[in-house]
Amino acid sequence: MKISVSQLPGIGQKISLKTAEDSMLVIVVHHTGKRELYFFNDADNDEADFAMDLTPDETRELGAQLLGATYQPVDADKLKIFRKQVVVDYVEVKEGSPLINLTIEESDIRNKTGATIIGIVQGDETIAIPEIHTKIAPGDVLISIGKQDQIDALHVLSKGER
Repeated sequence: MKISVSQLPGIGQKISLKTAEDSMLVIVVHHTGKRELYFFNDADNDEADFAMDLTPDETRELGAQLLGATYQPVDADKLKIFRKQVVVDYVEVKEGSPLINLTIEESDIRNKTGATIIGIVQGDETIAIPEIHTKIAPGDVLISIGKQDQIDALHVLSKGER
């Protein structure tokens, strides 16, 4: 990132931040404390793609958020380990499955496979975080999360194989 600072006589200071992707963020800090924020998708453009005014309090809050005051991202190495261990998959329920016409609670999927159902696609409708009373039908697609072996066990159960 390339940063340049220039004085704006009678106004304040201009801070330009040019990114590696050749976009640019410009902050104009007025002597009064007012801040203007401009975003240029292409750093060579003369006209900003987006602009907004910020009060000093809003500027401090934005800065705090950018510094991670309320949220710290997961360490990239830990995320890689998590991704290797946890799988999100879409599992179609076939005609011969013992899950058909059972509710999520009755199917006991979690205890039988270890996988957790986090959504169901029923035709054109998607049910996010389905209730335990939601019935499973042939052709439903179970959005599930678990370790690979748990997801594999759910695939087997959904096909009706033993």
